[in-house]
Formats: sequence, structure tokens, C-alpha cells
Amino acid sequence: MNPIRITIALACSYFVFAILLNSVGTVILQAINSFDISKTQASVLEGYKDLTIAIVSFVVASFIPRVGYKLAMLVALGAVTLMCLIMPSIAQFYAFKLLFAVIGCSFAIMKISVYSVIGQVTDSANKHSALLNTIEGIFMLGVLLGYWVFSGFIDPTNAQSTSWLNVYYLLAVLVGVAFVSVLLAPIKAPQQATLQSNQWRAFIDMLRLAYKPLVIIFIISAFLYVLIEQGVGTWLPTFNNQVLKLPVDVSIQLASLFAAALAFGRLVAGQLLRVVGWYSLLLTCLIAMAALVLLILPLTHDVDGSHITSVFEVPFAAYMLPLIGFFMAPLYPLLNSVMLSSLAKHQHAPMTGLIVVFSALGGTTGSVITGFIFDKFSGQHAFYLTLIPISLLLISVTLFKKMTVNLGAVPEKGMI
Repeated sequence: MNPIRITIALACSYFVFAILLNSVGTVILQAINSFDISKTQASVLEGYKDLTIAIVSFVVASFIPRVGYKLAMLVALGAVTLMCLIMPSIAQFYAFKLLFAVIGCSFAIMKISVYSVIGQVTDSANKHSALLNTIEGIFMLGVLLGYWVFSGFIDPTNAQSTSWLNVYYLLAVLVGVAFVSVLLAPIKAPQQATLQSNQWRAFIDMLRLAYKPLVIIFIISAFLYVLIEQGVGTWLPTFNNQVLKLPVDVSIQLASLFAAALAFGRLVAGQLLRVVGWYSLLLTCLIAMAALVLLILPLTHDVDGSHITSVFEVPFAAYMLPLIGFFMAPLYPLLNSVMLSSLAKHQHAPMTGLIVVFSALGGTTGSVITGFIFDKFSGQHAFYLTLIPISLLLISVTLFKKMTVNLGAVPEKGMI
């Protein structure tokens, strides 16, 4: 077995899915401009992506080992390649619904397979953690690059042009490279001895777990966090374009700062947790998020960036708004860490299932609500609305802290 070839295959696969998954905000903006649809209509794309991830993750989790991880990964990459190739020729909004549904289904298969295959190329907990963090880091790199890839195909002189759809030919090539890397990788089929578990067991365990008060509060907290993150992240390109009047390509490039802020925030939080308690860090981050919203949004009124041609020329407020991601970054992984550390190891799998499902529901809800408020009122109103879930999150996190204090649930230092 060649672990390097397997690692390259996993990294390539995760990289291309990072670009595709996180293109939803860019596609929403371009769909509004190119196909003349409302923001409320465009917001459903988030649901096609997130809900399929949740449903397929649950349905196929126990089936994938039976068909083999390599075959599952090839099917996922093949389906996405096919969709990317036909997108430019269809050029209709309904095609994007199908595209993100396929991306969601395929990513669910890919994530389960990648997480499982990592165990084949590592022989210790430290090596497993190191490789997993590397793969997730490559995923974040794909998120950042994705904004610039799409912006490079956008015609800044004609907002209604559909020439940007040619980006999918390039993406088809990238996914094709990932397909070949997986095809050539010596990924082993799982042993028969590991395939005898009851396929209904995960579902039953997940239902039982959901009845616990601690889990209910955690689910609410996770739901609220993802609602905020997806509401802001998905609609930031549209906010930049329609509120700040920035050109489309600059609006998309500027939105990459949000992904960068999330990545940097998690790195910083990982170090701060060595000296600061998790609850204190969460409260500080939530208060800072609310303060940024209240301080920055008033500065976005009457801004006209239509004359700007570069991301380096944008007004101060446009730089500051994506930085909410820096304070948002630690919340989700930290909540997950505290929750999982309070449970027995055999409960981690069903708990992960709940995390995936309610994160998907939160992401879809956040995108739809933000899109509706944006459409009916304004972008400022839509982003001011984040103060409500931030306030509710302050309450739920406080309750979560009280419930875990007697359980000794403390996340490992640096794990964020």
C-alpha cells in the first residue's frame, strides 16, 4: 500500500469539493443577476446542498463500506464531473438546484469515505489527527481559492452575461484530476468482519441521544451558529454587490476574506484555549460579533463602490464586515468538542449524525431567512437580523455551560 498516493487522492477530492460546496454564495449572486430571479428564490440553493448532505449522510453511512470506499468516491466524483460538464449548455436556474443536490449527495459520500480511509494510512492517534487536520486545511484552501476562480470568469461589464458558466468546464477538469488520483490510489476495501453491524443501530442510538436535555441544548446552539454563519457567508457576495455597489468580481473576491477570517480565527482560538476557559472565550466571541454588526452596518449606508476596480480599493466597512468570521470561527468546533467530550465514545457516532443533520437544517434556515429579509427589506436589515440568533446563542451557551459543569466536559487544549 502506498500511503502517499492515497493521501494525494483524499486531498485532491476534498479540495475540489471545497470549491464546489462554498460556491453557493457566488452562484446565488450570479443567478440573481443572470437569470433575473428573486433573492428568496435563489436562497433555496442552500437547502438543495445542505439537506442532501444530511439525508444522504444518514442513509448511506452503513452502506458505503459494503460497496467499498474507492468505488463510492469514484461514483461521487463521476457524478459531479458530469454535472459540471453539462451546466454551461443548460444555463437555467433549475439546473443549479440539480447541481447542488448532486454536490450535496456526492460530498456526503466523499466525507464518510475520506474519514474512513484516513484510518488505512495512519497507525496512531497522533498521525490520524495530523492527517485529518491537513485534509481539513486543504479544504479551507479550496474555499479561499474558489472565490477567485469564479471571479476570474465573470464579465464585470455585463452583469447579465452567462459567460461565467464556463467556470464549470475548468471545475470538471479539476474534479477529473481528483477522479484519476482516486482511481490510481491503492485504497483497500473494508474487511468483512467490520460489516456485520446492524444498519438500524445508528438511527436508534441517535434518537435515544436526542432525548437528553444536554443534547437538546447543544443541538439548539449548533443550529443557531450555523444559521448565523450560512446567513452571513452565503449572502456576503450579494451584500457587497447590491448594498455596497461593488462590481461583481470584486464582491466575490472580497467575500473570500470571510473564509480567511474563519480559518485564522480557529488557529488563534486553538492557542487561546491553552490559557482561557472555553466558556469565557465563547462569550467574548459572541459579544464581539454583536458589537461588529452594530458598529459596521451603519457605515455601509450610502456607500457607492461602483467606480472601484480592485479589491484593494474598497471602503473600510467592506473590509470589516467579513471579519465577523474571525470571532465566529471558534464557536462551532468548540461546542462540538465540549459536547463530544461529555459523552462516552460509543455515543460519538450517533452524536455526529445529529450534528450533521441539525447543522444542515440551520444552514438552510439561515440562508432562506436572510434571503427573504434581503429581498423584502434590505441587506442591512438582513444582517442586523443576526443579532437575534446571537442573543439566543448567548442564552443557550450559558445553559450548556451549566449542564456540562458537573460532567467535567472540557475540550482538549488546542483542539478547535
